Amino acid sequence: MNTLVATLPSAKPAAGIVQRHLPGLALALALGVAGLLLADWAPLQHAQISSLTIAIVLGMILGNSFGAQLPTAFIPGVLTAQQKLLRLGVILYGLRLSFDQIAAIGPAGLAIDAIVVAATLALATTLGQRLFGLDRDSALLTGAGSAICGAAAVLALERVLKPDPAKTAIAVATVVLFGTLDIFLYPVIYPYLHMDAAHFGLYTGATVHEVAQVIAIGSAVDPATADSAVVVKLTRVMLLVPVLFFFGWRQVKFARAQSGAKTKIALPWFALAFVAVSAINSLVTFPPAIKAPLLTLDTLLLAAAMAALGLETRVAKLRALGPKPLLLAALLWLWLIVGAAAMVRAFA
Repeated sequence: MNTLVATLPSAKPAAGIVQRHLPGLALALALGVAGLLLADWAPLQHAQISSLTIAIVLGMILGNSFGAQLPTAFIPGVLTAQQKLLRLGVILYGLRLSFDQIAAIGPAGLAIDAIVVAATLALATTLGQRLFGLDRDSALLTGAGSAICGAAAVLALERVLKPDPAKTAIAVATVVLFGTLDIFLYPVIYPYLHMDAAHFGLYTGATVHEVAQVIAIGSAVDPATADSAVVVKLTRVMLLVPVLFFFGWRQVKFARAQSGAKTKIALPWFALAFVAVSAINSLVTFPPAIKAPLLTLDTLLLAAAMAALGLETRVAKLRALGPKPLLLAALLWLWLIVGAAAMVRAFA
């Protein structure tokens, strides 16, 4: 009896935490579900507009309807969606990748992926800050979306940099814009690149922003192209892990330079968990009845995180950022189209 009584008070704080976070989490998840449902709507599906993009737009529409800021009741849960749900989504993203797929693209494919990611991030930092006068976070977020895996990379790096939500939203917007242009451009330029289907798949996977966009382009050319492109693209996704660790270290170094105080390196453990899940996926063959729901859950978690981001993004803040992030993304887009084509010809 005494033991039971002693444990009762601890239940009240736990219940209070749930009640405090529930409204915002429920709102973010509801918008994420709406994003998934709308992504299956024929016109949006035909345009290859992903559920993540739809979710952030829905979040921005609803968030801006609240005025200057969200009602207080929603804030704790929305922040939890941006942080915890995002990390879970990145971890489960590992189910889309196996080490066998990485090995299948060969040394040339791995080299091209690594060069594309490193060079795009370096260009984003240099051009963004020196040519356009952007702050470091805006330049890096735009570069990460172009270099690695679109909106998912922007969100993952956002957890390391912790910028203003408006900077993250504009980086996602640039990824969506130029990735969508790729869907229409790549099938048109394919005959003029003088590449066979396999090399064009390598080129597509190494340069296009989102996995869904890669699939759309590859399928428009040839099924073998689509398969090759997706494998190369997923290998780029794996490079998100060292990028997160590198910028986590840079973030600490930057903080120490600013304040002079010793700061511990905040390791992105969710990135290691992403690798662990990829390793499990490499060793274990999950039946479709198990894997398909997990992939749907992963998409929902990422969509909910995007919606939560949109809820805190104000149009006025986006206007304040101006056209410079868009111009930076355009230059990175041109670099990917021209530079990677030259690399595929040289290495593959």
